[in-house]
This record gives sequence, structure tokens and C-alpha cells, in this order.
Amino acid sequence: MITSSRLARIAGSVLLAAVVVAAVSGCGYTVGGSLPSHIRTVGVPIFGNQTSEPGVEALITRAIVEAFSTNGRLQVVPPADADSVLEGEVVAHQLVSIAFDPRANVQQYRLVVRLNVRFRDVRQNRVLFEAAGLEERADFRVAASAADTISLEETALRTAAVDIARAVINAAIEQF
Repeated sequence: MITSSRLARIAGSVLLAAVVVAAVSGCGYTVGGSLPSHIRTVGVPIFGNQTSEPGVEALITRAIVEAFSTNGRLQVVPPADADSVLEGEVVAHQLVSIAFDPRANVQQYRLVVRLNVRFRDVRQNRVLFEAAGLEERADFRVAASAADTISLEETALRTAAVDIARAVINAAIEQF
């Protein structure tokens, strides 16, 4: 015979299990999963560049290769030799004025970089991860000279590239 208190505990356990299953399946995480065992290498071809900023794709691609190398879960190889490929394109490179002096001169900028990426299993010809609009930002102050401001913008772009590369790696493989 089941008592009402035992029935309440069972119902509570079932409810908790249902909530956990719903939460896990709804947010895209896997429990105890891993990359498919045949995936040991990754190729990263040069990203496309849909912006008017020349060279931004090379900087982002280099940062992603370095992030994979630092992560250590996959060995970076030429795309033709890889078990998996991370492809992408830079779809936005914007400078936004975010701070002004009393005379309305720009004092600080925000650099925004946005990517679309796709992580594919080449051997089984399937997409493992895909995301559009991954975004990173880096702020920098206006310097006394235009050359110094351009240098600060380049530093901000490198910072944003490293940060977005880490985010891409986390989104693509840390789910496994």
C-alpha cells in the first residue's frame, strides 16, 4: 500500500526528473556526451568577409586556429585532411561612438564584430554546430592623434578576435 506521503515523494521525484529533462533538452546541452570518437582533427579555412574592413577575416581565422590549438581537444590540420571543419564568415565590423566630451567630440568607440559559423563532421557529412550572429565587442578611447586612435582600434580588433574565437570554440565543442 502506498501512503500519501510516499506518493507525494514519488510525484515530486517524477516532476523533478521532468523539469531536468525539459531544461536539458531545451537549452541544447547534452549530458555526459563527447565529440564523436572519429573526430580528432579540425580544419579552419580562411573565413569569408562580408564587411568593408580588409583583412578582418584573416585576423579572426588566425584567432580561431589559436583558440583550437590552446584548447587542445582537437588538432588543427589543413581542411582537406581534417575529420571536422569550422567554417565561417565575418558579417559585421562596426564602430559605434559611445562617449562624447561636452563639445560632442567622440571620446570612446565600441568595435562590434559579428560572425556566422558552422562546425561540420566531414566524415559523416553532418553539421555538429551552427550559429549566426555570434558577436563580440571591444571598447577603446580616442587618442590625441589619428594614428594612435587607429592603433587603438587595431588593438581592440585583436582583443575582440581573441574573445570571439574563445566563444566560438566553447559553443562548438564544449557542448560535447
